Amino acid sequence: MGRTYIVEETVGQYLSNISLQGKAFVSGLLIGQCSSQKDYVILASRTPPKEEQNENLKHPKAQLDNVDEEWTTEHANQVSRMLPGGLVVLGVFIITTLELANDFQNALRRLVFAVEKSVCRKRLWNFTEEEVSERVALHICSSTKKIVCRTYDVHDPKSSARPADWKYQNGLSASWLSLEGTVHINIHIPLSTTSISYTLEKNTKNGLTRWAKQIENGVYLINGQVKDEDCDLLEGQKKSSRGNTQASGHSFDVRVLTQLLLSSDHRSTATVQICSGSVNLKGAVKCRAYLHSSKPKVKDAVQAVKRDILNTVADRCEILFEDLLLNEMPEKKDSEKEFHILPHRVFVPIPGSAVMLCDYKFGDESAEEIRDHFIEMLDHMIKIEDLEIAEDINTACVSSVNNEALMDNMDEKQPKQPIKSTILKIQQNIGVIAAFAVAVLAAGISFHYFSD
Repeated sequence: MGRTYIVEETVGQYLSNISLQGKAFVSGLLIGQCSSQKDYVILASRTPPKEEQNENLKHPKAQLDNVDEEWTTEHANQVSRMLPGGLVVLGVFIITTLELANDFQNALRRLVFAVEKSVCRKRLWNFTEEEVSERVALHICSSTKKIVCRTYDVHDPKSSARPADWKYQNGLSASWLSLEGTVHINIHIPLSTTSISYTLEKNTKNGLTRWAKQIENGVYLINGQVKDEDCDLLEGQKKSSRGNTQASGHSFDVRVLTQLLLSSDHRSTATVQICSGSVNLKGAVKCRAYLHSSKPKVKDAVQAVKRDILNTVADRCEILFEDLLLNEMPEKKDSEKEFHILPHRVFVPIPGSAVMLCDYKFGDESAEEIRDHFIEMLDHMIKIEDLEIAEDINTACVSSVNNEALMDNMDEKQPKQPIKSTILKIQQNIGVIAAFAVAVLAAGISFHYFSD
């Protein structure tokens, strides 16, 4: 038996209101949450059309076999940055005037795999063996209104389509649980001269991978308590008159204890390397995650928070590199440092839902620009007064040694660019950034207490 997708009714209304306007098809992303029993779809977002794209309306079937995978995956990359912990891109949808032909089914299958591969490429975490690896491909025929829902196991390149159930439910995420906290980070990343051929992006990600292990192995306090991972997250909560747990609008405070570098049963060692620079990430990171209210487990809540911490730090690093590339940062003199005002995380609610999505805001960006970016990426109307700036302004310092421009202190990295055409250009040119540096690694045993 295939998987069941429980879908917010507003998603169905959104899909039914999409007009092809003479186009061969319209495609987009399905956003939601996976669980062991079923998946939840709370949002659908149409992929923005390319401005330079001129479709041949006289031969719509020919267009169906030529879905722009690169453009769709770029949209998926941008949208995945806007998802807090617990939410993922579950798959893709496509609306056509024709029934689903076999050739086009293969194209849709390739699109599902391409999207998943793209959004996973820069993650600092991996899926566990217990997690669901199926992603959905939804086809809607605009003329007959027929819906075909299939899933593919993205961990198996040879997997074939499996039928799945698509069921609507009103107010699906209105009672979802939120988990919030602030993590203060101070990450020192040495850049070795032996990695001179690597981009700054790759060197930084290698350093973040080491830090990610600390986050993964941390101790997570939920409302000040350490709970068994197999316990019900709502255990001990008040019951309603009907005997159900009152979960609507419930928020949990999360604090993190991390061990520095090595555990106590390992020897502490030091590695000395020639150093010409380093990357230091400092600042307060606002993390937020969401969980369905149907018997949620503590381990699911902790996992969602961990991934939000890792995602938001990695995303801001990537955004900073993109911004430096676009603005062609000049080389600095020896030992010179340059400080930058870095972006804060901005949240915005989904109408009728307890869930909020996020974006990243430059200090000189207006609220109107952030709103327009939300509208462009998500294809949903956003009100300026609903924007919630969750973080204070932080600074970044750029230092260089031997006339090589290097990033030294990046408090809270830079935000994403709202222009679609920039996205593709960035990926084509990101490799031109190179950095040289190294550091002294000292292994010590201590704890940092992260709290608001």
